[in-house]
Formats: sequence, C-alpha cells, structure tokens
Amino acid sequence: MTEEPLPESLSTEINAVLDEAGIKTDRRLVMRMMRTAVLLGEDGTDRLDLKIASAALAEMRDAFRLFAPFEGVPKVTVFGSARTRQDDPLYIQARKVAEALAADGWMVVTGAGPGIMQAAAEGAGPALSLGVSIRLPFEEKANSLVAGSDHVVAMKYFFTRKLMLIKESIGFICLPGGFGTLDEMFELLTLQQTGKAEPTPIVLLDEPGGTFWNGLKRFIDEDLAPTGVISEGDFDRVVITDSVESAAAVIAGFWRNYDSLRWVGDTLVLRLRAEPTDSEIEGLNERFAGMLAGGRIERTAPRSPEVADDDVLHLPRLALHLDQRQVGNLFRLIGAINSLDSAPAL
Repeated sequence: MTEEPLPESLSTEINAVLDEAGIKTDRRLVMRMMRTAVLLGEDGTDRLDLKIASAALAEMRDAFRLFAPFEGVPKVTVFGSARTRQDDPLYIQARKVAEALAADGWMVVTGAGPGIMQAAAEGAGPALSLGVSIRLPFEEKANSLVAGSDHVVAMKYFFTRKLMLIKESIGFICLPGGFGTLDEMFELLTLQQTGKAEPTPIVLLDEPGGTFWNGLKRFIDEDLAPTGVISEGDFDRVVITDSVESAAAVIAGFWRNYDSLRWVGDTLVLRLRAEPTDSEIEGLNERFAGMLAGGRIERTAPRSPEVADDDVLHLPRLALHLDQRQVGNLFRLIGAINSLDSAPAL
C-alpha cells in the first residue's frame, strides 16, 4: 500500500507533537496513524464514518491496555450462550473446563456477559479472568466476576470485541450457543483455513452425552465438503468432545512441542521445544511431502530477522517451503510434531 504524502510543514508539525509526547518506540507506526487521521479529515469523510474509526481505535487502545500486563501468560477464550442458566449442564461444563485450565496456569478470556461467559469466569476465578464485554441496549452487562474490576473492558462494536477475544488467546473452547457463538466459531475457522491466524487448538465442548455439535459436523461433511466450497478435512482441525478433561488436554497438548512459527521470506520456520532426531525429520518429510512447494523439512538455525528481534533464539527449529495452498493444513504437521518421541512429556 502506497502512503499518500503530507505537506512537509504538516509532517514537521506531527513530528514535533511526537517529540513533545516523548514517543520514540515504533515512531513510524504512530506517525502513520496520525497521517491517516489527517487524510480522513482531508477526504471530507462522513461524520458517522469518522465516529466509527475514532471509536474503534479508542476501543482497541483500551483493550491493548487491558491485556498488556498479562503478556506471556497463556490465554484461552471460552465462547458460549449468554442465555445458559446456572443449573444447565453446559454451565457446569464451562465452569469446570475453565477451572481445569486455570489450575494449569491459563488465563480465561470471555465476553464478560452472563451464561457460559459467567460460568467460565467463575471457574477461572477473578485473578485469572479477563472480560471483553459489549454494550447492548437490552443485554450484556459485565457479570459480577469482572464488573467494576480492572480485568474487563467494554466495547461498542462487535468487530473490535471479536478481534480482542481472538487476538490474545492461543486456545479456544466453544460451547453451544446462538448466532453470536456460531459467528465467533466460524470466524476462528476462517482465520485458520486462510492462514490469516497462526494455528491454534479449537474445541467444541458439549454437555455429557450432548449432540449439539453433531448436526454441524453432519452439515459440513454432507453439504459443504462434497460441493467443494471447503476442502475435505477442513473441519478436522476442530475437536468435538463432551469431556472436560479431553477439552483441557487438547488445549494444553497443542503446545506440547510446538512453540511458534515465523515466515522469513518464503521460508516457514517452526520453533519447537525439543530437538527432533534425524529419523523423526525423515518421517515428517515422508508424511508431509505434499505440503511442500519444494525442498525438504530441515533443521535450521535462527534466521537473520529472528536474530535481529531476539525471537526465542534458544529453541530448535525446522524450516520448510510451504505450498501456500496448504497453509490451512499446518495443524496436521503440528500434530505430528507434538507426537514425536522426542517431544516433552505432557
């Protein structure tokens, strides 16, 4: 994207403002945001559009400030209906799975409302709960677990709220819900399928013996996949279970050996917790050759951009040239890496 230039005098004034504010880190990005704001004004942008842009930026700042103190703490987002009552088995499931993950050091992120969201916040406890609520005229006030605390932020727009519910977490659990829950779940699937988000575990949790998610799977298997609108196996990255123990194990187990990834040019670098053996790497090449645009899966040292950013340099790495059309299948490769004999014990 080509940036439109501003008059030199205006750029000088903006730089003077940044100097006065003492902004040095990532100064060019801050400058870019200020430039965009000026250009919106020059464009004669409609007042409503300006209000949307202004409110969205302010909401994101509030949310960034909410999450900043907990950087580095693993987070799981729990989605589900605001209408689920406290005596519902699903409420109990949400509370139990949040309690199990919190006991293992995870923070639990919710939409801060009633129902499943309150159940998950109860399970995690106030210290390990974070809420991103939505202001609605008829519903959704922050539940008592987070209301009035510094662990909740309120949003006007669903799109900014959904961004923050997804952006900060490395695991997701969806319990049965309505349009909002299904929207959030399909957003996750879309981001994973298209490679717009890094692979993360997604669990669809039901009550014991429940069948809520079975209809969705049947629709995907019988109507979506056969028509070619999605690829066969696209839904395999999702785990459907009615077991709290299994749900918690899927979330934690995804990070057993796999740590993170980074693109360096056209090379995908996978960072692991344990060094794989030669025979294990050979096995990965045999199984996943179809995912490669060329070459092989090989060990690598940290690449220059990683070194410049001091990006988890202590971890062993694998490098590969991934066929971009296969980006949605990365979760299968990650699953195999987590199952290697060299992987750390759970």
